[in-house]
Amino acid sequence: MTWPMVELGSLVSIKTGKLDANAASESGIYPFFTCSKTTLKINDYEFDDDAILVAGNGDLNVKHYSGKFNAYQRTYVVIAKDSSLHTRFLYYFMDKYVDKLREQSIGGVIKYIKLGMLTEAKTPLPPLAEQQRIAAILDKADAIRRKRQQAIQLADEFLRAVFLDMFGDPVTNPKGWGVVMLDDVLEAIESGSSPKCETRVAHDKEWGVLKLGAVTTGAFIASENKAIFSDYEPNLKYEVKPGDLLFTRKNTFNLVAAVALVEETRKGLLLPDLIFRLCIKTCVEKYFLWKLLSNTSMRSKIQALASGAAGSMPNISKANLKTVEIILPPMEEQMRFGEICKKVSLLKNDNEGFLGSQEDLFSSLSQKAFKGEL
Repeated sequence: MTWPMVELGSLVSIKTGKLDANAASESGIYPFFTCSKTTLKINDYEFDDDAILVAGNGDLNVKHYSGKFNAYQRTYVVIAKDSSLHTRFLYYFMDKYVDKLREQSIGGVIKYIKLGMLTEAKTPLPPLAEQQRIAAILDKADAIRRKRQQAIQLADEFLRAVFLDMFGDPVTNPKGWGVVMLDDVLEAIESGSSPKCETRVAHDKEWGVLKLGAVTTGAFIASENKAIFSDYEPNLKYEVKPGDLLFTRKNTFNLVAAVALVEETRKGLLLPDLIFRLCIKTCVEKYFLWKLLSNTSMRSKIQALASGAAGSMPNISKANLKTVEIILPPMEEQMRFGEICKKVSLLKNDNEGFLGSQEDLFSSLSQKAFKGEL
């Protein structure tokens, strides 16, 4: 089935937010859309619409929200102005089209897109009833995906609760554990390198460099990488290996100081210069240190060490990071927590495997939908 292809700019109005990412508030009552995949909170709203939110730089992604919200200054707010366009249909189209936007993105370390890349996008425009039918089918498939995602999120929340039960708040230290400098439990803090890369993800047998998105969620995502050019000779000392504890030293304020443990990964992925590798001593258990540094109050304490000129992304230096005071419970307690983490990780892997098959199904349905084959 052939549908007319229409420039998106003729069907929608596109604005951007006005705020810096630092305007977020954990106690906020309205959604605050930045370029992160995670939706933040804020205390006031600028928009009250049924809108598509497109991240304008960094980790390009697409969201749909209807109601009162606010947006970061590099987030595009896309609102249908033509009754012939169904917003949910547009969301699924943009969620797929973002792959092309990644290819078109420009800039150095932090890639970005321009307004024209959105307004000139060619959008299929079937009859409204067909748009609604397609959106309903994809909604059902998406609901199955989200149930698995929620199961994974519950596992993470369980571990956070177990950590607090066993060790208490690591900043106030109500259980009176011994306190040491982070430097006391580290052999070294290693930096990577960021060579020029292609815009696409590296194939399985290609070398790639991790993006910040590989760590920012707090779980290691190997697919968040960029392929290096074939004539570049990779430095093997920067290769990421299972057991590595990774830390984002530079990002927006809300995303800096993210920590992820590499439980498993393929070969051929390199550490960028914006991510530290924390090489730990035998006096600390890796799962314990991962969840300790990921704890909300602990992370806020570390984020306060970030510095940077106005207009630049906050940066945490090795020297400052080494001075952070951390609790150090007995090793047997750390090991007991580590064993719990490993068991939960196995359950998460099962759910993630099923989620992967659901992602494949959803991708297949989406491709057929926009080819008029659904």
